[in-house]
Amino acid sequence: MIKLNGIFPPLPTSFDENEELALDKLNNNIAALSRYNLSGFLVLGSNGELVNLTEEEIRNVYAAAREAIPKNKIMLAGTGAQTTRGTISNSKAAANAGADAVLVLNPSYYKNQMTQNVLVTHYWSVAEASKIPVIIYNMPANTGLDMDADTIVKISEHENIIGMKDSGGNVVKMGDVKRMVKPEFQILAGSAGFLLPAFTMGAVGGILALANIAPKKCISVYDDYFSGNIEKAHKTQLELIPINAAVTSKWGVPGLKAAMDYVGLFGGTARKPLLPINNEIKKQIIELIDILGLGAH
Repeated sequence: MIKLNGIFPPLPTSFDENEELALDKLNNNIAALSRYNLSGFLVLGSNGELVNLTEEEIRNVYAAAREAIPKNKIMLAGTGAQTTRGTISNSKAAANAGADAVLVLNPSYYKNQMTQNVLVTHYWSVAEASKIPVIIYNMPANTGLDMDADTIVKISEHENIIGMKDSGGNVVKMGDVKRMVKPEFQILAGSAGFLLPAFTMGAVGGILALANIAPKKCISVYDDYFSGNIEKAHKTQLELIPINAAVTSKWGVPGLKAAMDYVGLFGGTARKPLLPINNEIKKQIIELIDILGLGAH
């Protein structure tokens, strides 16, 4: 089974000024971040704007990313679509491109019909069809649907479902899931804002937007916690909270891309309807980055 221990940045998808894919820029970002002791990369998660890409573009990103990601690093691919058929299609494409596992965001458009039975059937259908392992993705801020512990535990019973990324931030629920799932099921924190608390509830790593701009800081929380230096991990965790909020819940993908530009990576533009942040917000992000002394990669 793939070991998901460690830190994974969810890579933003690079676009040029005309909002066309700029895969060379994506590759450059991967090369720059690969100098750090990251466990791997997620492509086409929420920060990768999967929902804003065509089917052909999705496949092109999978292929380009796998070519750029070092063979000793894990490639996770976001494949969640609003239909089971679409999710299976994306998952097969990710596997064919060489991804190691797929991260599946639950369908949510027909929110009231997303009962436990519907969600279990969806995930098990994807897991049956996927040639590579499946990771559950719970992201209530984007879906408006926060899967409860019982539903996640039921979904996890399929042998090809190996873990969960939880971006909801409810560490009590995280602990509840950990208590009830099979021992080998792996939990990943979905935000650097609650990385350390997630570890205390049994998480083995994190898929963190902040790891795109502060990989060393995120890795240090992981390393310090698991080596027993809890005090240092706690200090770093507290430092990360303001900048993490700025590039995730507060200003989202455009804020993250602006931050990447400032630290020497390629951020660029997001696709409309997402709009660039204004200069005042950019100034606030830069100040937060400077306080942490992140500097250029």
